Amino acid sequence: MQKVVAITGASSGIGLAIAEELIKNGYIVYSLSRSAPNNTDIRHIVCDVSQRDSIANAYKVINEAEGHIDVVINNAGMGISGPVEYEPVEDIERIISINLLGVINSCAEALPYIRATKGNIINIGSLAGEFGIPFQALYSTTKAGVCAFSLALQNEVKPLGVKVTCLMPGDIKTNFTANRVKAEIPDDPVYGDRVRRSVQRMEKDEQNGMPPSSIAKAIRKLLQQKRPPLCLTVGFSYKTLRSLKRLVSTKTLNKILYGMYGK
Repeated sequence: MQKVVAITGASSGIGLAIAEELIKNGYIVYSLSRSAPNNTDIRHIVCDVSQRDSIANAYKVINEAEGHIDVVINNAGMGISGPVEYEPVEDIERIISINLLGVINSCAEALPYIRATKGNIINIGSLAGEFGIPFQALYSTTKAGVCAFSLALQNEVKPLGVKVTCLMPGDIKTNFTANRVKAEIPDDPVYGDRVRRSVQRMEKDEQNGMPPSSIAKAIRKLLQQKRPPLCLTVGFSYKTLRSLKRLVSTKTLNKILYGMYGK
């Protein structure tokens, strides 16, 4: 029997790469997104992850069509950059509703179906959730929340046979960079040119990052494991970076991040 996978935000970027990789390997894949993927092999349900009723309806439709749901991958997300004090309230609320509440609500609505199949939930976090990136504070905050939520959720559902993984990518070359919402003030007398320099460094790192196919292949391998990892970082350099947290003090680590993205 073919396994059924639901991916939020699979119309582009990492989500699309995951969908195409899994389809090649025999999975039935649904994209839960506002716009449809160009790949017609991906089944599409219009869905706004910030609206719980929309998520609930999407899973109901999939289950009625296929009879089961085996994997849920919470990938939908957005980024905003700029000083915290300049962020419009509506942008703050939107990034929280998509990046964090979207994951929480999706898991809550998916669990009855995933419990029935003893399946997998994969939440796409970020290394930015492990490190406080200046002028990316809200993105780092939401991704840290995704990680903490995933750890807690695994302990809730472990006796039920459900497997939870938080995947924490580093820099990935996608259209996420171009779609970032930027809160900047030209000729800012407070932060000056620091914001522009910080975002430029971040975007350069992203565009020199790994292809989304590397994440897709990692997830395909993960789904073949009986005991998948609770947290997964892809790429040797990013695994090394994550291990830095265990080797240096918080103060030293924050000083390094300031030198990279805060000056």
